[in-house]
Amino acid sequence: MEYQATSVQFCGLYPFVAGSGSPMIGVPIGRHMLWGEVVCLDPLQWLTSGLVTNPGMFQLGQPGIGKSSLAKRLLTGMVGYGVHGLVLGDTKPDYTPLIRELGGQVITVGRGMDRINPLDAGPLGAALARMSGPDAMRLRLEIRGRRLSLLLALCTLVRAGRVTNPEEIILGRAVDILTDRLDREPTVPDVLALLEEGPDEVRTAARAGTDEDYRRRVDELVPTLALLCEGSLKGVFDQATTTPIDLDAPAVSVDISHVSAAGDQLVAAAMLCTWSYAFGTVDAAAVLAEQGLAPPRQFIGVMDELWRALRGAPGLVDHADALTRLNRQRGMASLMITHSLDDLEALPTEEDRAKARGFFERAAIKILGALPDRELDRISRITRLSSPERDLVSSWAAPEALFPGSVHPGRGKYLIKTGERPGLPVAMRLVGDEARLYDTDRAVRGAAA
Repeated sequence: MEYQATSVQFCGLYPFVAGSGSPMIGVPIGRHMLWGEVVCLDPLQWLTSGLVTNPGMFQLGQPGIGKSSLAKRLLTGMVGYGVHGLVLGDTKPDYTPLIRELGGQVITVGRGMDRINPLDAGPLGAALARMSGPDAMRLRLEIRGRRLSLLLALCTLVRAGRVTNPEEIILGRAVDILTDRLDREPTVPDVLALLEEGPDEVRTAARAGTDEDYRRRVDELVPTLALLCEGSLKGVFDQATTTPIDLDAPAVSVDISHVSAAGDQLVAAAMLCTWSYAFGTVDAAAVLAEQGLAPPRQFIGVMDELWRALRGAPGLVDHADALTRLNRQRGMASLMITHSLDDLEALPTEEDRAKARGFFERAAIKILGALPDRELDRISRITRLSSPERDLVSSWAAPEALFPGSVHPGRGKYLIKTGERPGLPVAMRLVGDEARLYDTDRAVRGAAA
C-alpha cells in the first residue's frame, strides 16, 4: 500500500527521503527516476496553478522511444478529466484505435473518403448564425481571414513559391464575392470559376482596365487553383466537407494516413487544412461560450510529425505560426512532436527556420527523449541543460550492442523541462490496455508474421 503526504507529515517515518518537488497535478506520467515518486503532467492545470506561462509543449526524441505513447497517455488522462482531445493529422495512423476506444470521432481523409473544404467555416459558421451586432461582424471578418489565409497557404504549397500581393488582393475579393453570392460554403472550384469568369468586381480588385490586363494579372493564379482541383490533390480538398468535426465528441482524430503515400505535398496540404479546421473548431467553442450559447470547453491538440507539413514549401511556417500562437487565450494545450531540431533546420529558408525554432522556444514545457550529444548541443542554446541532465538524456540514445529481443534503452524515458527549473526524469510503464492501444509497431509485426 502506498501513501502520499507532505514532508511535514512523513518526516518522522522517512527522515532521509527528499522529493524532487514534482507537482501532483494532472495525468500520472510515470515514476521519478531518482526517487520513485509519481510525476504528473497537465499543461492546462499547470498554467492555472502558475507553474508555467503557457500550455504549449514540444517533444523531441529518437524514433522508437515512445514519443507517441507519452502523447497517448496524456491524451487519455486529459480526456478523462473532461478536456477534448484533437489529433491534428494522424499520418500512420497511430491514434485511431485509442480515439475509438475513448468514444471519439475519427475522420479519414483521402481520395474517395472524407473530404475537407479549405474554405469551410465549420463550427465558426454555425456560431455566426446564432449571433448578431458587432460580435457577429467581428466573427464574420475572422472567418474571412481564415478562409483567405488557408487558401494562400495551399496556393503557396502547390506552386512551391509565395503568392504575390496583387494575387492576394484578387483572392480576397473573390472570397468576399462568393460569401455574398452563395447560400452555402464556397469551395476552391468556386474561386477558380469566378476568376475565369472575371466579373467587374474582380477586375477592379486586379486593377485591370482591359481583358488582356486581367488575364495577365491572373495568369499564374488560375493554374495554381486548377492544380488544387485537378492535380495530385484532386478529390481531397475540392468539394464540400463530408464529415464535420463534432464539438461534443470527447476526442477527434483526423486520419490522413491514406494520403501519406502520395508524397509530402499532399501530406502538407492535408495537415494545413486539418490544423486550420480544428483550430476553427476551438475558436467556435470559445465564441459560443462567450455568448452563453454553450458551456466552456478546453482542448488538447496533438501535432505529430510536425516537420512533414512545414517543409512543403517556403512560407508555410507562417501559417502554422499564426494558428498556434494564441492557444493560451483559446483554452487549448498543444503538443508538437518531431524527432530532432534538425527537422526544423531542413526548412527551405532561414526565415522559416527561425520561426520554426520559435515553436520550440515558446513552448513552456519541453519533453526530451533519447537524443545524441550533438542534438543536446543545439537544445542547450535554447534552454539550459545541466551536465547531469545531458548525461542522462544522452545515455538513453543508443544501445551499446545490438542483439535480438533487446529494447531501446530510452524506451519510455523522458526529461520534462519547464523554464530554468531542474528537469524531471520520468520512466513510464504501460498498464492495462495501453500496450494494445498505444502500439505503433502492429503493422510491422503483422507483415513479419
